Formats: sequence, structure tokens, C-alpha cells
Amino acid sequence: MYSYKYPRAALTVDCIVFVQTQMETSVLLIERGREPFKNKWALPGGFVDMDETLEQACIRELEEETGLKVEKMEQFRAYDAINRDPRHRTISVVYSVPLEEQKPVKGSDDAAQAKWFRINELPELAFDHADILGDFFK
Repeated sequence: MYSYKYPRAALTVDCIVFVQTQMETSVLLIERGREPFKNKWALPGGFVDMDETLEQACIRELEEETGLKVEKMEQFRAYDAINRDPRHRTISVVYSVPLEEQKPVKGSDDAAQAKWFRINELPELAFDHADILGDFFK
């Protein structure tokens, strides 16, 4: 294995899963079961494995944390603020998928719970996830 002389940023993915009707928009969030931001709500997501694409990582993390299976997601954009993760330098590529209706979800893996929220009634969010959702739903 080659060791680089320069530090490297960690690569993560975050998932925006949403349902839009004429009446309201809802988004799927997970309650974090671990630090940082334990017990805060966040977008489902996590670190990219070495043997998967970004989209595959997003689909895997979504299923691991919520039980929800999707086949395809669309890349939205990358977030690279220097201090977006208190652990270390992390760059996240955000993906989205619209659903026709809210599907049953259950928190698992490192998510204490998973739940649908109306976009105008969001709890306090971890990391920069409020900014991500604000950009997405502009």
C-alpha cells in the first residue's frame, strides 16, 4: 500500500430522499446514534468504501441506516467546507431520490431511528445538513 506524504480528505455521501405532493414536501432523516452529533437528526449517509461508486455508497448507506431500498439516485452536488465535520476534513457528495409516497423506515446500523419530516418542520440538523436541504429545495 502506498502512503502519501500529504494528508487526504475523507469522502462521504449524503442522501436526500423526499416526497413532494401539492400539499407538502417531506424528507427522510436519521437520528444519529454516535458522536459527533449523537441524538441529532441528519441526512442518511456515510463513508464511501474503496470498492464502490459514490451512487452505490449512497444506496448502501440509505438501506443500512433506514431499511429503504432504492435502485438509482441522482447526484446533486458536493459540499467541501473546511470544518463541516469536527472529526477531520470531509467532503460529501450529495445524492437525491424522489419517492411517490412515504415508505416505512426503521433506524439501524449507526442510526438510532429514521423518520419522515415535513420540510418546514425540521428538527435541528447535524453537520451542514440544514444548508444542504436549503440549497436543494430552493
